[in-house]
Amino acid sequence: MSVDASAQIHPSAVIEPGAVIGPECRIGPFCVIGPEVVLGRGVELQSHVVVQGATEIGDETVVFPFASLGQIPQDLKFKGEKTRLVIGKRNRIREYVTMNSGTEGGGGITRVGDDGLFMSSCHVAHDAQIGDRVILVNSVAIAGHCVLEDDVIVGGLSGVHQWVRIGRGAIIGALSMVTADVIPHALVAGPRAGLEGLNLVGLKRRGTSREEISALRKTMAALSEGSFRESARKLSDEGVEGDLAREVLDFILGPSDRSFLTPSK
Repeated sequence: MSVDASAQIHPSAVIEPGAVIGPECRIGPFCVIGPEVVLGRGVELQSHVVVQGATEIGDETVVFPFASLGQIPQDLKFKGEKTRLVIGKRNRIREYVTMNSGTEGGGGITRVGDDGLFMSSCHVAHDAQIGDRVILVNSVAIAGHCVLEDDVIVGGLSGVHQWVRIGRGAIIGALSMVTADVIPHALVAGPRAGLEGLNLVGLKRRGTSREEISALRKTMAALSEGSFRESARKLSDEGVEGDLAREVLDFILGPSDRSFLTPSK
């Protein structure tokens, strides 16, 4: 066990031999930290937090009571192979959040980026890849192998089907079930979620220019005229204006095991 001298550890916490506790960490009462855990500088586990497996938590991340991080996947194919959970810097992981380690068949790593907010009772399943500045509202369930790119927001009580990709800057409304890929900067909502348009609020908050938004609107309209992949190939060959429009086309033409959410009727 390696515990930096500046760390503050409550006497009731259990830290197993082999764990690495970085400088300025604060470990609250009744936390349990496994032997392969690595905590970066200034990580705070408030109380009753369980961190197990080969789990790395980045600097200044705060974990609230009763969260469980790095436990084995909820996947019957898992046979005890060595896999990891890597959590980035400055995340806020609220009460009862669960994040599982990866599986051999899914690449072996569940990864969470920086500056995320994971509200109470969220679940991040095995092999999910979560980008930076992602917000999962209360009781969101992200299934195995999903990819959520940077700046994605998923509304409360929503579910994302395994293998689904959600592109950068997309927003998912509350109570949505997402079963297909979501293009970047999209607005998606509904019990069986459909594409409702662009996430204009998010685009404006990030300082996107009017010209970029106009080009993105034009591309979205053109994509709606046929299948997304066929339309995207045609638009890619013809050329589009704006970096965001290009990003959407690259996302659609990228590798995927799912179809795409299309505009709601």
